Amino acid sequence: MSLADEQPKQKSNPSKETPHSGAPAQAAPAGSTTQTQGGAAQSGAAAQTGPSGSTPQAQDTTAAQPGAPQGTPAGTAARPGNAPVDPKTFIIGADDILQITVWNEPQLSRTYNVRPDGKISMPLINEINAAGLTPERLGATIAESLSSLMQHPEVSVAVTQVLSRKYFIMGEVQRVGAFPLTVPTTVLEALVNAGGFREFAKTKDIIIMRGTQRLHFNYNNVIKGKDLSKNIKVEPGDQIIVR
Repeated sequence: MSLADEQPKQKSNPSKETPHSGAPAQAAPAGSTTQTQGGAAQSGAAAQTGPSGSTPQAQDTTAAQPGAPQGTPAGTAARPGNAPVDPKTFIIGADDILQITVWNEPQLSRTYNVRPDGKISMPLINEINAAGLTPERLGATIAESLSSLMQHPEVSVAVTQVLSRKYFIMGEVQRVGAFPLTVPTTVLEALVNAGGFREFAKTKDIIIMRGTQRLHFNYNNVIKGKDLSKNIKVEPGDQIIVR
């Protein structure tokens, strides 16, 4: 009988300890947070936000770091500095700067300058014509040239700087000089890119030199919704003169 009496007591003892063991279990994450944060005040802040919510965030951050180098050969690292051009429609020209990435081929993945003759020089395939092609088409051409040297080459081409297409603004504006023409831009937008006018600018008669043509643009009318047909698209080589 003594053994029977002891067995229920042993079963009942854990149940009695359960409420007490639950409290340390809740405090345990706070204690662990105190160790990682290095201070009791920080552990208290972590307990308010919830240890369960902070732990997955730390796991997601550490999981994203090993994945970043894996995506780098595909050209993702270069994208933040790329020019805002459409790889399917933009036409590469002389002096443009390209970022060419060949998957798993670091000796081929680098920055290339398009020479005045429109060509670039790459290891293994020597010279290849780039001017007159879109970035997408140039990538396909490079992949085709490399296919005889490696299996299924994956090539991406990004334009990091557009130096072949530019327009010029001079005269009574805040910023004069050459501006890259990376996207369709109107005369009004070009003037905004120049930072606006100076105090004594003649905004009623802005001149646009386009080859042998001399076009006129009335800024005052356009911003009032008049003569909107004069707000034409800027073309490469245009010179906008604000007197």
